[in-house]
Amino acid sequence: MISHLIHIDHQSGESLQSQIRRNMVESILVGSFLPQSKLPSSRKLAQQLNVSRNTVVLVYQSLLDEGYIVSKERSGIFVSDKILQAELKSPKQTLLNDSASAQMSYNHRFKGALATTNTTSSPANWQKYAYPFIDGKYDPSLYPIKEWRDANNRANATCEIYQWSQLQGQQDDPMLLDEIRTKILPRRGIQASRAEILITVGSQQALHLISQLFIDSTVNVAVEDPGYPEMRELLQQQGANLVYQPLDDKGLIVDEQLDDCDIVYTTPSHQTPTSITMSMARRDQLLQKAKQQDLLIIEDDFEFESNFLGQPHPALRSLDTDNRVVYVSCLSKVLAAGVQIGFIVADKGVISELKKLRKIMLRNPPLSNQRAVAYFLSLGYYDAFMMQLHKVFFERWLELREALNIYLPNCIDTGPIQGGTAYWITGSQQLDGEYLREKAAEHGILIEPVKRYFASSEHPENCFRMGITSIPKENIRQGVKKLAELIHQLTAEFEEKLTNAKGCLLQNKALLAQLKDAHLECQMVYGVPCVIELLADGTMVGRTGGKDAEVDIGRWWIENNMYYRQWNLWGYGEIKGFYVIVDGDEMKWFDRNYCFVRKLEIKDNL
Repeated sequence: MISHLIHIDHQSGESLQSQIRRNMVESILVGSFLPQSKLPSSRKLAQQLNVSRNTVVLVYQSLLDEGYIVSKERSGIFVSDKILQAELKSPKQTLLNDSASAQMSYNHRFKGALATTNTTSSPANWQKYAYPFIDGKYDPSLYPIKEWRDANNRANATCEIYQWSQLQGQQDDPMLLDEIRTKILPRRGIQASRAEILITVGSQQALHLISQLFIDSTVNVAVEDPGYPEMRELLQQQGANLVYQPLDDKGLIVDEQLDDCDIVYTTPSHQTPTSITMSMARRDQLLQKAKQQDLLIIEDDFEFESNFLGQPHPALRSLDTDNRVVYVSCLSKVLAAGVQIGFIVADKGVISELKKLRKIMLRNPPLSNQRAVAYFLSLGYYDAFMMQLHKVFFERWLELREALNIYLPNCIDTGPIQGGTAYWITGSQQLDGEYLREKAAEHGILIEPVKRYFASSEHPENCFRMGITSIPKENIRQGVKKLAELIHQLTAEFEEKLTNAKGCLLQNKALLAQLKDAHLECQMVYGVPCVIELLADGTMVGRTGGKDAEVDIGRWWIENNMYYRQWNLWGYGEIKGFYVIVDGDEMKWFDRNYCFVRKLEIKDNL
């Protein structure tokens, strides 16, 4: 009832009419009465407020005159939709503005304010975009609603409430600790006792606690660059002296720059943001460096369960024989919004100190949540959920890789990765990644900006990031195709065209002679070599190199001075036609629109 929002003080010196009007204006401006919502008639409101109808009529009349409400014949009285258009200026708005100005005077008192602005990876309404290639956002269909409801109901049964409510002080749920140390940690090769595990409200709180315990202005911390910006800001807030460590295709580079460091922060499973997996040799090298230089390693293992090619490498913590690694992880990010359970694994002395720090913020994460997660794990729901999630993400990951390789084969490079939920993409030197992001959004395509991942303003401008957690598989191909068209438009003036390309354009007979029994070598966008054999009988065979090599067969032919091919599996099985120019030992393909597609090396021509 509207009367619940209007308080009348009969002892006040303010008139009833003024009190009703003031309350209604405030309710309209703050959104308690929504634009176009219907208000009660003057008679009904007067009855609800126990005032004369004439008092309400006068209030309604003043609000009509000032544009707050509108009267519709035979329909009633409604809140004006012009409120959203900011066409009204009221004392309430002036009051709000004055309040905002007053708040500005507090700025000089902020001692822990962040020096940088937290930019987000996507707009708040990302779900309204047709092609949201954004990492870390999830469609609700992935959430295991039924299973989580069952685990939650079990955790809140009377006997369970009695058990977990008896835990005192800083204790975590022993059932959850046992599930983590027997179900989750062994997958990473880690063995730990209860005393070596601390439950946190997600991995972000874990990193915050670790920063508080180990970091001050006397500590030098090496961080990956590009790297996780939130951790960088945490360290800066603690006054750390940061050393920005570069990456290669094997992960964090281990060199003499680490000799002056006290701590190294790394994301070895799937590096943030490039998704590179640190090699076993590099892991051993980092651990050896830590032993030699007495380093502490903070291992952020937030995405270890998303390896699609081969088995995950063991965690640094599992390889550590000197107890130098503090390990941080969490349950699947899909569950994070509703569950927010993370954990730290470290020496029990470290865990003991972290508990003291956690107690200052909160004694422990809600025990009901901890018990529900324990049941979610013990009943096998988490394993089944992760298997299904792995299947869905793997399909999307392959679909994005295939689409990029088909529509942008020579314009971008994703680098060799084994999994994760996003591709770090490097375009041609002429590509402005930030401008591409802005223009892509206008076409319903969201790609992630990467500026925030770099510590310095001096960083590559031709990079962007594409994720698979928020976009259905069936939308990926079309989204990449549209993005490819946009990239070609933005870089057209720099691209080689059929009309100005160097080399010799081959016609029917010359084209057939050149291609028959030829071996063509190219590289996929994800860094894997590929050899194509064009046999004289019109058959072709393609083989990729590297780990998890692929093979496909198809057919090829010459028609109207163009080379045509069709794979059985690759390239969605579509027929593609190309004009071919030979320039030395290189072959260049151009599409029907004379646009450059791919460059290949002619290995031999039998």
